[in-house]
Amino acid sequence: MNEVDVETIEDVELQDPVLVEGLPGVGHVGKLAAEHLLDELDGTLVRRVYSDQFPPQVEVGDDGVAELTCAEFHAIETVGRDLLILSGDHQAQSNEGHYELTDTFLDVAEEFGVTEVYALGGVPTGELIEEYDVLGAASDEDVVERLTDAGVEFRESEPAGGIVGVSGLLLGLGGRRGHEAACLMGQTSGYLVDPKSAQAVLEILQEVLSFEVDFGSLEERADEMEEVIGKIQEMEQQQNVPSDDDLRYIG
Repeated sequence: MNEVDVETIEDVELQDPVLVEGLPGVGHVGKLAAEHLLDELDGTLVRRVYSDQFPPQVEVGDDGVAELTCAEFHAIETVGRDLLILSGDHQAQSNEGHYELTDTFLDVAEEFGVTEVYALGGVPTGELIEEYDVLGAASDEDVVERLTDAGVEFRESEPAGGIVGVSGLLLGLGGRRGHEAACLMGQTSGYLVDPKSAQAVLEILQEVLSFEVDFGSLEERADEMEEVIGKIQEMEQQQNVPSDDDLRYIG
């Protein structure tokens, strides 16, 4: 296999399409968001991207059939602008691989006429949160202004350390190609898979791109995670309760 191999599954015509990336990252926010779009909207698998920069493994389906690890592009027609969704279970394992794959992803997107890019991800807070703000970064000031009007927050020096991986490089490399590019990052603790943060990001995206998606299944997953969090908090409280032996040494 070549270092990067792009497999054509189907060719479709898209109207003013936008690339939406959701690969694994902090809280799996971007991955959850992309998968939710694919679950709720009628999409067509159009490309698979294989690379020796992905982990050396296969994914085994429910039917027991193994498939080599890859990234996938799905095309979705909406009442607003059409979407080209980039999803997958892994990112590259090296710095060089991130650059190589991102260039390939942009090449594929340009084949479909994409000139605008949205990377979806999470930004860690280090603690459990109730209100989920969406932070942003963009390739130019015009995009910043447009996203600010939609409720995205742009904070000085955040996220700390910048944006790594494909989400960051889509802004950097995409901007150098002349594309309008932005990264929407939902706040998340960083400890657990975070459906609430994914929903916050998607609510911004659907406003910006004028499409609608139902959040019922994502809200169910959020309720399940709330139960897990509750159990974790209960265990932590029990661990902090002093025993009778501890009380003997007080005062």
